[in-house]
Amino acid sequence: MNKSEFVTEISKKSKLTKKDCELCLNAITQIIQHTLKHGDNINLVGFGKFEVKHRVARRSFNPQTKRVNLIPACNVPSFKPGKTLKSMIS
Repeated sequence: MNKSEFVTEISKKSKLTKKDCELCLNAITQIIQHTLKHGDNINLVGFGKFEVKHRVARRSFNPQTKRVNLIPACNVPSFKPGKTLKSMIS
């Protein structure tokens, strides 16, 4: 499902206009990005948790060039599904 299909589904379920749903979806994604950028987590009970995880520096090996590369440490966004979401999918 892409963004426009998602907005259409939200519009059908909520009986709001597609324009309003798109504005709401954009606001939600901006809030998630801003919150994670500042190192905070978002916990939606039953749905899941958005968080930032620190990935340590590591080495990788390129078999074509036979070289060892260093991959620097970085922060990556992560999503952990909640119990309700897990049980619905299983």
